[in-house]
Amino acid sequence: MAHRLSLGLSTLRTHSLANPLRLPRIRRYYHRIDKAHSHRKSSHPSLSPKPYPPFSSSSSSSHKLGFIGWYLRKLEAHPVLTKSITTSIIFAASDLTSQMITLASSASFDLKRTSRMAIYGLLILGPSQHMWFNFLSKILPKTDVPTTLKKIFLGQAVFGPVINSVFFSYNGAVQGESCDEIITRLKRDLLPTLLGGALFWPPCDFVTFKFVPIHLQPLLNSSCAYVWTIYLTYMANRANLSSA
Repeated sequence: MAHRLSLGLSTLRTHSLANPLRLPRIRRYYHRIDKAHSHRKSSHPSLSPKPYPPFSSSSSSSHKLGFIGWYLRKLEAHPVLTKSITTSIIFAASDLTSQMITLASSASFDLKRTSRMAIYGLLILGPSQHMWFNFLSKILPKTDVPTTLKKIFLGQAVFGPVINSVFFSYNGAVQGESCDEIITRLKRDLLPTLLGGALFWPPCDFVTFKFVPIHLQPLLNSSCAYVWTIYLTYMANRANLSSA
């Protein structure tokens, strides 16, 4: 076809020199031939170059991350539920660890106690952490050192006392304690817990607020809480341990 087209073009030059009046009609004729040839070439996929499929770095990296990628997708799709379940699992694991440390070798695990801790993480601490960190990111959106220190101060002055009071009150209530007994527990355990938290939490909060994205802050906070909750569950069940 290319040879015939080349031959036709040479013929076109000869005829155009011999008869200039026929040149426009000859040009239109060969223009139609050239369009028909181009259409047939494009209609055959094997003759046309195939573009490479677009590469998605995010989907590839998400696939390589495995469990972490799956968790991040769940965190994006269902943030409150994912954070609540994560906190619940960490609280249950912390309580079991605390029992392993404090129980005698002949004693058995108190699964009711572990269930109380898991329910607290699922229904109370997980959602409250989600709201608290989002609230801090709105009123203090920067991540510089002065802003980070302000967030740490608010955590120690506001969130810490409130959430620990709720924790001890919840734990006493589900164990059947009266209001007077819960108040006595708060007077005994709340201040030592807050003083211990003032030593433990500021370094964890600094790393959390300074370097971690907002949607992952509850995860890191709950990871630090694994160690803290071992102490916290011990404090919450101290009366039961002393009487055992």
